[in-house]
Amino acid sequence: MAHRVEELALAGTRTGTRRYLTVHRFGTPGARPKAYVQAGLHADEIPGMLVAHHLIGALAAADAAGTLRGEVVVVPVANPGGLAQVVAGVPVGRYALDRDGNFNRGFADLADAAEAGVRGRLGSDAESNVALIREALRAAHAGRTPRGDATEVETQRHALLGLALDADLVFDLHCDMEAVVHLYTGDALWPDAADLAAELGAEAVLLARDSGGGPFDEACSSPWWTLAERLADEGPVPPACLAATVELRGKADVDDPIAAADAAALMRVLMRRGVVAGDPGPLPALRCAATPLGGLDRVLAPAAGVVSLRKRPGDRVAAGEAVADIIDPAATDPARARTTLVARTAGILMARTNLRFAGPGDLIASIAGAEVLDARGHGLLFD
Repeated sequence: MAHRVEELALAGTRTGTRRYLTVHRFGTPGARPKAYVQAGLHADEIPGMLVAHHLIGALAAADAAGTLRGEVVVVPVANPGGLAQVVAGVPVGRYALDRDGNFNRGFADLADAAEAGVRGRLGSDAESNVALIREALRAAHAGRTPRGDATEVETQRHALLGLALDADLVFDLHCDMEAVVHLYTGDALWPDAADLAAELGAEAVLLARDSGGGPFDEACSSPWWTLAERLADEGPVPPACLAATVELRGKADVDDPIAAADAAALMRVLMRRGVVAGDPGPLPALRCAATPLGGLDRVLAPAAGVVSLRKRPGDRVAAGEAVADIIDPAATDPARARTTLVARTAGILMARTNLRFAGPGDLIASIAGAEVLDARGHGLLFD
Protein backbone atom coordinates (compact mmCIF):
# COMPACT_ATOMS: atom_id res chain seq x y z
CA MET A 1 0.00 0.00 0.00
CA ALA A 2 1.10 3.57 -0.64
CA HIS A 3 2.41 5.93 2.01
CA ARG A 4 -0.54 7.17 4.09
CA VAL A 5 -0.68 10.11 6.50
CA GLU A 6 -3.32 10.51 9.18
CA GLU A 7 -4.00 12.90 12.03
CA LEU A 8 -4.99 11.69 15.48
CA ALA A 9 -6.81 14.32 17.51
CA LEU A 10 -5.77 14.89 21.11
CA ALA A 11 -8.03 16.17 23.84
CA GLY A 12 -8.39 19.93 23.85
CA THR A 13 -7.95 21.15 27.41
CA ARG A 14 -8.87 24.77 26.68
CA THR A 15 -11.73 26.14 24.65
CA GLY A 16 -10.77 26.69 21.04
CA THR A 17 -7.59 24.60 21.16
CA ARG A 18 -6.98 21.23 19.53
CA ARG A 19 -3.75 19.48 18.58
CA TYR A 20 -3.03 16.41 16.48
CA LEU A 21 -0.44 13.70 16.12
CA THR A 22 0.67 13.33 12.50
CA VAL A 23 1.17 9.63 11.77
CA HIS A 24 2.97 8.30 8.69
CA ARG A 25 2.11 4.70 7.74
CA PHE A 26 3.99 2.48 5.31
CA GLY A 27 3.32 -1.06 4.11
CA THR A 28 0.29 -3.26 4.64
CA PRO A 29 -1.44 -2.90 8.03
CA GLY A 30 -0.83 -6.02 10.06
CA ALA A 31 2.19 -7.14 8.02
CA ARG A 32 5.18 -8.42 9.96
CA PRO A 33 7.62 -7.38 11.17
CA LYS A 34 6.14 -4.09 12.37
CA ALA A 35 8.41 -1.18 13.28
CA TYR A 36 7.41 1.99 15.13
CA VAL A 37 9.58 5.11 15.28
CA GLN A 38 8.79 8.35 17.08
CA ALA A 39 10.67 11.58 17.74
CA GLY A 40 10.26 14.65 19.91
CA LEU A 41 8.49 13.12 22.91
CA HIS A 42 10.73 15.48 24.84
CA ALA A 43 9.78 18.34 22.58
CA ASP A 44 12.95 20.39 23.02
CA GLU A 45 15.03 17.47 21.73
CA ILE A 46 15.11 18.23 18.02
CA PRO A 47 17.68 15.84 16.40
CA GLY A 48 15.21 12.96 16.17
CA MET A 49 12.66 15.07 14.34
CA LEU A 50 15.12 15.71 11.53
CA VAL A 51 16.11 12.03 11.49
CA ALA A 52 12.41 11.13 11.20
CA HIS A 53 12.08 13.55 8.26
CA HIS A 54 14.87 11.74 6.40
CA LEU A 55 13.56 8.33 7.42
CA ILE A 56 10.09 9.13 6.07
CA GLY A 57 11.63 10.02 2.72
CA ALA A 58 13.60 6.76 2.61
CA LEU A 59 10.56 4.70 3.59
CA ALA A 60 8.38 6.42 0.98
CA ALA A 61 10.96 5.51 -1.66
CA ALA A 62 11.04 1.90 -0.44
CA ASP A 63 7.25 1.75 -0.45
CA ALA A 64 7.11 3.09 -4.00
CA ALA A 65 9.76 0.58 -5.10
CA GLY A 66 7.87 -2.33 -3.56
CA THR A 67 10.66 -3.28 -1.17
CA LEU A 68 8.68 -2.78 2.05
CA ARG A 69 7.93 -6.23 3.51
CA GLY A 70 6.51 -5.32 6.89
CA GLU A 71 4.65 -2.35 8.35
CA VAL A 72 6.27 0.87 9.56
CA VAL A 73 4.65 3.66 11.57
CA VAL A 74 6.51 6.96 12.09
CA VAL A 75 5.41 9.83 14.33
CA PRO A 76 7.91 12.64 13.65
CA VAL A 77 6.47 15.02 16.27
CA ALA A 78 5.25 12.97 19.21
CA ASN A 79 4.50 15.94 21.47
CA PRO A 80 2.94 18.92 19.66
CA GLY A 81 1.78 20.48 22.91
CA GLY A 82 5.26 20.36 24.38
CA LEU A 83 6.62 21.93 21.22
CA ALA A 84 4.36 24.92 21.89
CA GLN A 85 5.72 25.45 25.41
CA VAL A 86 8.03 28.43 25.04
CA VAL A 87 8.65 30.60 28.09
CA ALA A 88 10.38 33.94 27.52
CA GLY A 89 11.88 32.56 24.33
CA VAL A 90 13.15 29.33 25.93
CA PRO A 91 11.61 26.00 24.82
CA VAL A 92 10.38 23.91 27.76
CA GLY A 93 9.80 20.51 26.22
CA ARG A 94 10.81 17.94 28.83
CA TYR A 95 8.04 18.63 31.34
CA ALA A 96 4.42 19.64 30.97
CA LEU A 97 3.83 23.02 32.54
CA ASP A 98 0.66 21.73 34.17
CA ARG A 99 0.32 18.71 36.48
CA ASP A 100 1.38 16.06 33.95
CA GLY A 101 5.14 16.10 34.64
CA ASN A 102 7.83 14.54 32.47
CA PHE A 103 6.42 13.76 29.02
CA ASN A 104 8.35 10.45 28.95
CA ARG A 105 7.01 9.07 32.20
CA GLY A 106 3.67 7.67 33.29
CA PHE A 107 2.96 5.38 30.34
CA ALA A 108 0.56 2.57 31.20
CA ASP A 109 1.81 -0.80 32.45
CA LEU A 110 -0.43 -3.28 30.65
CA ALA A 111 1.14 -6.47 32.00
CA ASP A 112 -1.46 -7.26 34.70
CA ALA A 113 -4.44 -6.85 32.38
CA ALA A 114 -2.73 -8.77 29.59
CA GLU A 115 -1.91 -11.61 31.96
CA ALA A 116 -5.57 -11.86 32.97
CA GLY A 117 -6.49 -12.05 29.29
CA VAL A 118 -4.17 -14.92 28.37
CA ARG A 119 -3.75 -17.02 31.52
CA GLY A 120 -4.80 -20.58 30.77
CA ARG A 121 -4.72 -19.96 27.00
CA LEU A 122 -1.05 -20.31 26.13
CA GLY A 123 0.54 -23.40 24.64
CA SER A 124 3.81 -24.78 23.39
CA ASP A 125 3.94 -22.69 20.19
CA ALA A 126 5.76 -19.39 20.83
CA GLU A 127 4.38 -17.68 17.73
CA SER A 128 0.79 -18.44 18.71
CA ASN A 129 1.49 -17.20 22.23
CA VAL A 130 2.85 -13.92 20.86
CA ALA A 131 -0.32 -13.40 18.81
CA LEU A 132 -2.53 -14.07 21.86
CA ILE A 133 -0.53 -11.68 24.03
CA ARG A 134 -0.65 -8.91 21.42
CA GLU A 135 -4.42 -9.32 21.28
CA ALA A 136 -4.55 -9.08 25.08
CA LEU A 137 -2.32 -6.01 25.12
CA ARG A 138 -4.58 -4.27 22.61
CA ALA A 139 -7.62 -5.13 24.72
CA ALA A 140 -5.90 -3.92 27.88
CA HIS A 141 -4.99 -0.67 26.16
CA ALA A 142 -8.56 -0.17 24.90
CA GLY A 143 -9.77 -0.71 28.45
CA ARG A 144 -7.73 2.29 29.57
CA THR A 145 -9.18 4.73 27.04
CA PRO A 146 -9.02 8.18 28.66
CA ARG A 147 -12.23 9.63 30.06
CA GLY A 148 -13.74 12.88 28.89
CA ASP A 149 -11.92 14.85 31.58
CA ALA A 150 -8.48 13.56 30.54
CA THR A 151 -5.76 16.07 29.82
CA GLU A 152 -4.07 16.48 26.45
CA VAL A 153 -0.95 14.76 27.76
CA GLU A 154 -2.94 11.80 29.07
CA THR A 155 -4.61 11.29 25.70
CA GLN A 156 -1.25 11.74 23.98
CA ARG A 157 0.35 9.02 26.10
CA HIS A 158 -2.56 6.69 25.35
CA ALA A 159 -2.47 7.41 21.61
CA LEU A 160 1.29 6.90 21.28
CA LEU A 161 1.23 3.63 23.20
CA GLY A 162 -1.66 2.40 21.08
CA LEU A 163 0.34 2.97 17.91
CA ALA A 164 3.38 1.07 19.20
CA LEU A 165 2.33 -1.63 21.66
CA ASP A 166 2.04 -4.44 19.08
CA ALA A 167 5.25 -3.59 17.19
CA ASP A 168 8.24 -5.90 16.85
CA LEU A 169 10.62 -2.91 16.92
CA VAL A 170 10.14 0.39 18.77
CA PHE A 171 12.66 3.21 18.48
CA ASP A 172 11.98 6.32 20.59
CA LEU A 173 14.34 9.05 19.36
CA HIS A 174 15.69 11.48 21.96
CA CYS A 175 18.89 13.39 22.66
CA ASP A 176 20.81 14.52 25.71
CA MET A 177 22.28 17.95 26.47
CA GLU A 178 25.79 17.43 25.03
CA ALA A 179 26.46 13.74 24.36
CA VAL A 180 27.65 10.86 22.25
CA VAL A 181 25.07 8.45 20.81
CA HIS A 182 23.80 6.10 23.52
CA LEU A 183 20.87 3.74 24.06
CA TYR A 184 18.62 2.66 26.90
CA THR A 185 16.99 -0.76 26.59
CA GLY A 186 15.93 -3.79 28.63
CA ASP A 187 18.17 -6.50 30.07
CA ALA A 188 16.15 -9.10 28.20
CA LEU A 189 16.75 -7.36 24.87
CA TRP A 190 20.54 -7.57 24.91
CA PRO A 191 22.47 -8.67 22.93
CA ASP A 192 19.60 -8.83 20.43
CA ALA A 193 19.68 -5.02 20.16
CA ALA A 194 23.39 -5.02 19.31
CA ASP A 195 22.70 -4.43 15.61
CA LEU A 196 20.91 -1.17 16.44
CA ALA A 197 23.80 -0.03 18.65
CA ALA A 198 26.37 -0.99 16.03
CA GLU A 199 24.60 0.70 13.12
CA LEU A 200 24.14 3.96 15.04
CA GLY A 201 27.69 3.92 16.43
CA ALA A 202 26.47 4.00 20.03
CA GLU A 203 29.25 4.56 22.56
CA ALA A 204 27.18 3.47 25.56
CA VAL A 205 24.27 1.06 26.01
CA LEU A 206 22.46 1.14 29.36
CA LEU A 207 20.45 -1.92 30.44
CA ALA A 208 17.73 -2.21 33.06
CA ARG A 209 14.74 -4.38 33.87
CA ASP A 210 12.80 -1.49 35.38
CA SER A 211 14.30 1.99 35.16
CA GLY A 212 11.41 3.57 37.07
CA GLY A 213 8.66 6.02 36.20
CA GLY A 214 7.09 4.24 33.23
CA PRO A 215 9.04 5.51 30.21
CA PHE A 216 7.64 4.87 26.74
CA ASP A 217 10.08 2.18 25.61
CA GLU A 218 9.50 0.05 28.71
CA ALA A 219 5.72 0.39 28.41
CA CYS A 220 6.14 -1.33 25.03
CA SER A 221 8.72 -3.98 25.94
CA SER A 222 8.49 -4.79 29.65
CA PRO A 223 5.15 -6.66 29.48
CA TRP A 224 6.93 -9.36 27.49
CA TRP A 225 9.59 -10.22 30.04
CA THR A 226 7.10 -9.79 32.88
CA LEU A 227 4.67 -12.25 31.26
CA ALA A 228 7.50 -14.63 30.37
CA GLU A 229 8.22 -15.01 34.08
CA ARG A 230 4.62 -15.14 35.28
CA LEU A 231 3.46 -17.60 32.62
CA ALA A 232 6.58 -19.78 32.35
CA ASP A 233 4.58 -22.85 33.35
CA GLU A 234 2.12 -22.34 30.46
CA GLY A 235 4.43 -21.96 27.48
CA PRO A 236 7.21 -19.91 25.91
CA VAL A 237 6.85 -16.10 25.78
CA PRO A 238 9.70 -14.56 23.76
CA PRO A 239 10.67 -10.87 24.10
CA ALA A 240 8.55 -9.98 21.07
CA CYS A 241 9.05 -6.22 21.22
CA LEU A 242 12.57 -4.82 20.96
CA ALA A 243 12.17 -1.27 22.25
CA ALA A 244 14.93 1.25 22.87
CA THR A 245 15.31 4.88 23.79
CA VAL A 246 17.86 6.22 21.29
CA GLU A 247 19.81 9.29 22.43
CA LEU A 248 21.07 11.04 19.29
CA ARG A 249 23.98 13.06 20.70
CA GLY A 250 23.24 16.58 22.03
CA LYS A 251 20.55 19.19 21.52
CA ALA A 252 22.69 21.25 19.14
CA ASP A 253 23.61 18.29 16.92
CA VAL A 254 20.99 19.07 14.31
CA ASP A 255 22.00 19.12 10.67
CA ASP A 256 21.07 17.29 7.49
CA PRO A 257 24.25 15.22 7.02
CA ILE A 258 24.12 13.82 10.57
CA ALA A 259 20.37 13.20 10.41
CA ALA A 260 20.55 11.57 6.98
CA ALA A 261 23.29 9.23 8.23
CA ASP A 262 21.23 8.28 11.29
CA ALA A 263 18.15 7.64 9.12
CA ALA A 264 20.26 5.46 6.81
CA ALA A 265 21.46 3.51 9.85
CA LEU A 266 17.87 2.91 10.94
CA MET A 267 16.98 1.78 7.42
CA ARG A 268 19.80 -0.75 7.57
CA VAL A 269 18.40 -2.05 10.86
CA LEU A 270 14.99 -2.42 9.20
CA MET A 271 16.65 -4.36 6.37
CA ARG A 272 18.45 -6.68 8.80
CA ARG A 273 15.17 -7.28 10.59
CA GLY A 274 13.21 -8.08 7.41
CA VAL A 275 10.98 -5.01 7.51
CA VAL A 276 12.50 -3.68 4.29
CA ALA A 277 14.07 -5.79 1.55
CA GLY A 278 17.64 -4.96 0.60
CA ASP A 279 21.28 -5.55 1.44
CA PRO A 280 22.38 -3.56 4.51
CA GLY A 281 26.03 -4.48 3.99
CA PRO A 282 28.36 -5.73 6.72
CA LEU A 283 27.42 -4.91 10.29
CA PRO A 284 29.79 -2.37 11.85
CA ALA A 285 31.72 -3.39 14.92
CA LEU A 286 30.19 -2.50 18.26
CA ARG A 287 31.88 0.48 19.87
CA CYS A 288 31.01 -0.47 23.45
CA ALA A 289 29.91 -3.19 25.79
CA ALA A 290 26.51 -2.83 27.42
CA THR A 291 26.56 -1.71 31.05
CA PRO A 292 23.88 -1.63 33.77
CA LEU A 293 21.80 1.49 34.09
CA GLY A 294 22.47 1.12 37.80
CA GLY A 295 26.14 1.71 37.02
CA LEU A 296 25.50 5.16 35.58
CA ASP A 297 27.21 7.82 37.67
CA ARG A 298 25.10 10.97 37.72
CA VAL A 299 27.50 13.73 38.69
CA LEU A 300 25.43 16.39 40.46
CA ALA A 301 26.26 19.95 41.48
CA PRO A 302 26.48 20.22 45.29
CA ALA A 303 25.94 23.97 45.22
CA ALA A 304 25.15 26.83 42.86
CA GLY A 305 27.87 28.27 40.68
CA VAL A 306 29.55 28.62 37.32
CA VAL A 307 30.17 25.26 35.64
CA SER A 308 33.69 24.69 34.31
CA LEU A 309 33.80 21.36 32.49
CA ARG A 310 37.02 19.35 32.32
CA LYS A 311 35.86 16.39 30.20
CA ARG A 312 34.05 16.08 26.88
CA PRO A 313 31.43 13.54 25.80
CA GLY A 314 33.21 10.38 24.72
CA ASP A 315 36.15 10.82 27.09
CA ARG A 316 37.16 7.85 29.21
CA VAL A 317 37.51 8.68 32.90
CA ALA A 318 38.84 6.86 35.94
CA ALA A 319 37.15 6.61 39.31
CA GLY A 320 38.16 9.65 41.35
CA GLU A 321 39.14 11.68 38.30
CA ALA A 322 38.00 15.31 38.15
CA VAL A 323 35.31 15.97 35.53
CA ALA A 324 34.11 19.51 36.35
CA ASP A 325 34.32 22.40 38.79
CA ILE A 326 31.57 24.48 40.33
CA ILE A 327 32.77 28.01 41.08
CA ASP A 328 30.90 30.45 43.31
CA PRO A 329 31.46 33.80 41.58
CA ALA A 330 30.27 35.69 44.66
CA ALA A 331 32.64 33.99 47.09
CA THR A 332 34.38 36.39 49.45
CA ASP A 333 37.55 34.29 49.19
CA PRO A 334 38.30 33.26 45.58
CA ALA A 335 40.68 30.59 46.86
CA ARG A 336 37.69 28.80 48.40
CA ALA A 337 35.22 29.42 45.59
CA ARG A 338 35.85 26.19 43.67
CA THR A 339 34.34 22.74 44.26
CA THR A 340 35.77 19.96 42.11
CA LEU A 341 33.46 17.15 41.05
CA VAL A 342 34.94 13.68 40.55
CA ALA A 343 33.75 10.46 38.92
CA ARG A 344 32.56 7.71 41.22
CA THR A 345 33.20 5.08 38.57
CA ALA A 346 35.49 4.30 35.67
CA GLY A 347 33.76 4.53 32.32
CA ILE A 348 32.78 6.76 29.44
CA LEU A 349 31.48 10.26 29.99
CA MET A 350 28.49 9.84 27.70
CA ALA A 351 26.76 13.16 28.38
CA ARG A 352 27.23 16.49 30.10
CA THR A 353 25.23 19.63 30.72
CA ASN A 354 24.89 22.28 28.03
CA LEU A 355 24.40 24.98 30.67
CA ARG A 356 27.22 26.84 32.34
CA PHE A 357 25.54 27.84 35.59
CA ALA A 358 24.11 25.23 37.94
CA GLY A 359 21.95 25.10 40.99
CA PRO A 360 22.23 22.54 43.80
CA GLY A 361 21.35 19.06 42.55
CA ASP A 362 21.61 19.92 38.86
CA LEU A 363 22.97 17.21 36.61
CA ILE A 364 26.47 18.03 35.37
CA ALA A 365 27.66 14.80 33.70
CA SER A 366 26.69 11.15 33.20
CA ILE A 367 29.34 8.43 33.24
CA ALA A 368 28.49 4.90 32.13
CA GLY A 369 30.37 2.38 34.25
CA ALA A 370 30.31 -1.40 34.56
CA GLU A 371 29.74 -1.58 38.34
CA VAL A 372 26.34 -0.94 39.90
CA LEU A 373 26.25 2.14 42.14
CA ASP A 374 23.66 3.26 44.65
CA ALA A 375 20.79 5.24 43.12
CA ARG A 376 21.18 8.22 45.48
CA GLY A 377 17.48 8.08 46.24
CA HIS A 378 16.48 8.59 42.58
CA GLY A 379 14.93 6.18 40.17
CA LEU A 380 17.47 4.86 37.74
CA LEU A 381 16.38 7.47 35.20
CA PHE A 382 17.21 11.03 36.16
CA ASP A 383 13.84 12.76 35.98
